[in-house]
Amino acid sequence: MASVDRGRYGCLIGDQPVTAIKARELGHRGVVVGDRVALTGDTSGAPDALARIVRVRARTSALRRSADDTDPVERVIVANADQMVIVSALANPAPGLRFIDRCLVAAYDAGLHPLLVLTKADLAPPDDVLAVYEPIGLDTVVTSRPLREEVLGDLDARLAGHESVLIGHSGVGKSTLVNALIPEAGRAVGGVNPVTGRGRHTSSSAVALRLGGPAGQGWVIDTPGLRSFGLGHVSADRVVQAFPDLAEAAAGCPPGCTHLAEDCALDDWVAEHGGAARLDSLRRILASREGGDA
Repeated sequence: MASVDRGRYGCLIGDQPVTAIKARELGHRGVVVGDRVALTGDTSGAPDALARIVRVRARTSALRRSADDTDPVERVIVANADQMVIVSALANPAPGLRFIDRCLVAAYDAGLHPLLVLTKADLAPPDDVLAVYEPIGLDTVVTSRPLREEVLGDLDARLAGHESVLIGHSGVGKSTLVNALIPEAGRAVGGVNPVTGRGRHTSSSAVALRLGGPAGQGWVIDTPGLRSFGLGHVSADRVVQAFPDLAEAAAGCPPGCTHLAEDCALDDWVAEHGGAARLDSLRRILASREGGDA
């Protein structure tokens, strides 16, 4: 599955694009970008041809999000990816560290390898952001404008052989990266609202694009810019495990510790080893899951 648009599903048989609809017997089962499907009907790909999706194969992974942290209803947004590329600008808009943390939680929960791409290094240095994630050994790529060939080559090498989903706020440069890596993609590029500091949405649905760079083939799934990433479907224990620099210290907490109370062992650990910003991010996510301060 390469795209979904108002009940029409863009599929690929080899390199042949085929338009399909979902068969009635699938009921309410969702079909998302990245799904492997079985088709019947007219699979010629002719302009007026229409095939039917009759089966969705078992997924190797499913990236989920909820509407907010108090909503347990999850929504699968991408299937069968093995890598999440979190794209964040260093300025215009400012980097959203808590959004990055939420994406990391979702990536670890789905079994995806996370890669952080920091854009617009020509506007602000990356040092402070890199320092935040150094304790967990997060893979990172830093880009600036104009995009340098060696940086694109590095990114292409990290994407080759993978099915990577790109996640980020609007205006951080996702579409610019996609167009640089896959020139024929032609993804619309938007700016940033000078009043709100937020990016303008340029796409409304996810689309899978074949990567054929020098390092080898892979798939890039470009998603619409997200304002938030709800984690209502992820248990508190899984949230803590997504912060591996804090998870080991959490083993010293009393039974049933919510990591929000004053007797939490994480406070003493952070006082000795540092990482107050990481603990603050963890607690904000945990609090928002319980309907508190997000």
